[in-house]
Amino acid sequence: MKEDNKDKHQYDDIINLQHHVSGSREHMSVLDRAAQFAPFAAVVGYDGAIKETARLTDHRIELDEAEKTILDEKLRIVQEQLGRKQEIEFVFFRPDAMKTGGAYICVRGTVKKIDGYERVVIMQDGTRIPIDEIVDITGEMIQTVDDFFELE
Repeated sequence: MKEDNKDKHQYDDIINLQHHVSGSREHMSVLDRAAQFAPFAAVVGYDGAIKETARLTDHRIELDEAEKTILDEKLRIVQEQLGRKQEIEFVFFRPDAMKTGGAYICVRGTVKKIDGYERVVIMQDGTRIPIDEIVDITGEMIQTVDDFFELE
C-alpha cells in the first residue's frame, strides 16, 4: 500500500510550477500542434483499394442475332460511305482492366477506316473501337437501316 501512495505523490514537487516557455523557439499554434496528431495512412494503398471496390461498373449486354444483323448492316453502310466524311456515333462496351464489368462509351466523329482483320473501327482522331464491342451505331447515313427494321 505504501508504494501506491508514493506513486500518487511522485509529481507533487512540480505540479504547481509555471508552464515552461522556450526562449529559443516560437510557441506552436494550436493548428500546428493538431497537425502532428492528424491521421496518416498506416497502410499505403488501402484508401485506393476501398475506392476501387466501391467503383461501379456496367455489365456487358449480349446482343441477339437480330441485333447483330442490324449492326452488321449499319457497319456495311458506314464502310460504303467512308469517302463522304459524315459524322457517326458509336456506342460500345469497354471492359474494365481492374474488375468484372466495364463502361459503355459513346464516340462521335468521322470514320477513317474499318479494319476487318483486326476487327476495329478507326476514327479520324485515332480512336479505335472494337467491332465486337459495338452495341449501337447512329448517324444520318444509316437512318434508313433503323427505318427498315422498324417496319418489320
